[in-house]
Amino acid sequence: MSGNRVVVVMGVTGTGKTTIGVLLASRFGVPFAEGDDFHSRANIAKMSGGTPLTDADRGPWLDTIGEWARDRTESGGMISGSALRRAYRDRVRATAPDIVFVHLTGDREVIEERLARRQGHFMPTKLLASQIAELQPLEPDEKGVTVDVSGTPEEIADRVVESLRELDADAFAP
Repeated sequence: MSGNRVVVVMGVTGTGKTTIGVLLASRFGVPFAEGDDFHSRANIAKMSGGTPLTDADRGPWLDTIGEWARDRTESGGMISGSALRRAYRDRVRATAPDIVFVHLTGDREVIEERLARRQGHFMPTKLLASQIAELQPLEPDEKGVTVDVSGTPEEIADRVVESLRELDADAFAP
């Protein structure tokens, strides 16, 4: 991946943002950041208790993601983050205007099955419904790609790489 591309791997809980983000960072030779690590303790406690975050809760988190991305415009990077609503993506773009979004999406049944197998994560399965209700897919004027999460992590990463190259062959060259 050429210098100045920072990618947010986005989607609802259980789509594999971290797994795919780590694979993509390795393939492109850029650093990876787990977006959940940027949440405050209060946000994590709220989500762990099954309460969805408010826009006020998310604001500082989104700003931190934007700052992380902006600080990597010379070297590139990959970060996970739900980025469910257009307003959230716009807020990140306000700090990091060249950011690219990879929206991981799939059938609810596939995502629910993955969540049922996941261990050690603070996000309870019951918040999936609220995330699906809140989700606003990428719009045509947003720089990004949408990729289905069916298949193995390697197959998904392959589809993401191909989609990113179709989006911008120069920026996402091997």
